Amino acid sequence: MAILILDKVCKSYGDGANRTEVLRDVSLAIQEREFVAIVGFSGSGKTTLISLMAGLTAPNAGTVTFRGKPVTEPGPERGVVFQSYSLMPWLTVEGNVALAVDAVFGGESGAERAERTRRYIEMVGLSHAVDRRPAELSGGMRQRVAVARALAMSPEILLLDEPLSALDALTRAKLQDEIEQIWSQDRKTVVLVTNDVDEAILLADRIVLLNPGPNATLGAEFRVNLPRPRDRAAINHDAEFKRLRAAITQNLMDVGLTRAAANEGVELPNVVPISFAGPPPKAYREAAESPIEARFVEFSQVRKTYPTPKGPLTVVDGFDLKMRKGEFVSLIGHSGCGKSTVLSMAAGLNEISSGGVLLEGREVSAAGPDRAVVFQAPSLFPWLTAAENVAVGVDRVYPKASRQEREDVVTYYLNRVGLGDAMRKRAAELSNGMRQRVGIARAFALSPKLLLLDEPFGMLDSLTRWDLQQVLMEVWTRTQVTAICVTHDVDEAILLGDRVVMMTNGPNARIGKIMEVDIPRPRTRRALLDHPRYYQYREELLSFLDEYEHGATAKPAAAKSAA
Repeated sequence: MAILILDKVCKSYGDGANRTEVLRDVSLAIQEREFVAIVGFSGSGKTTLISLMAGLTAPNAGTVTFRGKPVTEPGPERGVVFQSYSLMPWLTVEGNVALAVDAVFGGESGAERAERTRRYIEMVGLSHAVDRRPAELSGGMRQRVAVARALAMSPEILLLDEPLSALDALTRAKLQDEIEQIWSQDRKTVVLVTNDVDEAILLADRIVLLNPGPNATLGAEFRVNLPRPRDRAAINHDAEFKRLRAAITQNLMDVGLTRAAANEGVELPNVVPISFAGPPPKAYREAAESPIEARFVEFSQVRKTYPTPKGPLTVVDGFDLKMRKGEFVSLIGHSGCGKSTVLSMAAGLNEISSGGVLLEGREVSAAGPDRAVVFQAPSLFPWLTAAENVAVGVDRVYPKASRQEREDVVTYYLNRVGLGDAMRKRAAELSNGMRQRVGIARAFALSPKLLLLDEPFGMLDSLTRWDLQQVLMEVWTRTQVTAICVTHDVDEAILLGDRVVMMTNGPNARIGKIMEVDIPRPRTRRALLDHPRYYQYREELLSFLDEYEHGATAKPAAAKSAA
């Protein structure tokens, strides 16, 4: 029996020339006790769809009904959890949950309301933190409070609007498991909006795709016929999981994955960047047993220690790695394992406590244009255009080139990342994805000897992330620059890397394992899903991350089997 029905719903914002059509003719019936995932991308109208279900906004046409009655306003029978936590900062965990309970169950006794509050705090694993305020909680814990608050209202349907997208991979995985456990206990009806295909498959009974807007419509539906509970490592072997994952991904790419075409007519001028003269250090010359090509980048027992009131804290302990020229290395591990610390030391942005980093035989001691860094947020000057932001670095790196030659470098790389038509727009006018494209263009335009990417796509939705991964690979194929990419995304690590370096948890983090990725280049996401060894590589990475899920050392069972 359908509990929530959307019938030919249309929604737009604004008037006249400023009118934006967000949703068009959306019809969907949610069955009682069903777990439905709606998968779409940024700007496709997912949040508007949830807001219509919640009664937070009204459709311009069509109807939204709950148990046969029109939805005209919010109600306690529909609990909502948004991506942002919206907690009262001055209230404790208990106070935030109790606030909702008191509003909905004012007729109950104080003891009954207190018990209801306690039950749902316990359900999301926050009994130990009832007296903490939001500022004292991690992002994952704050989102747990939001889930507990929604559940404590005993809604008949739970509406989840990308509740986990702002969290790191480990915290996200834990909350995915908790959401499924809660759903299994209470069997409430759940609608989850997400841009993560794996998350949808792990949690849902049915997956509905939302085609990109404007005028977004519902697309293909997929029934998830995988037994519960679903273990993310175990289903990696399941043929139905592989089939379903490939079908959904293919469908999403077919309907939504469009890239701006690069202007192939633009030529890169023959200009030479700043040279870095001087021989390699004496110690390196004496120890070197192979040519620079094979030891182009060397991390030699690199350590990073910070002073703390309780004594020195070693974050990275003996990171040791040699990279050949033109190699692309993916660096993966749980949040806090020191991945970004390693990258910042290689960039010369963070002092090395002991050991050293050599680039082409010369020790890294400070930041320099021979190492380009792309961060999660591209740090552009908002008042400058895309071209001007790239030109800032180009002017410094090519001081002997003519003005026209420097402009040609800027134009070439902005065209390579699909921004040929937007290079005169100011950074403030660009979307997150477009700003990150500028960051990538700026990095490549420096002609760096080493490209350092610190979770460059971590803040972007799946569609934009897939798009920019492809852009990155296309530009990298042309330049063959030596590169290191920090990521927590297993698929991204395999797609980009010649090798995947796995780090143990911190403190005292070090390399735990290195995996060679023997998949021909150039690579595409479509080809990756079809490659016979892809799921083998995926399982190896997932198993490693699972071993270190609960602390700095591997699980006893894993450690024992390794021995």
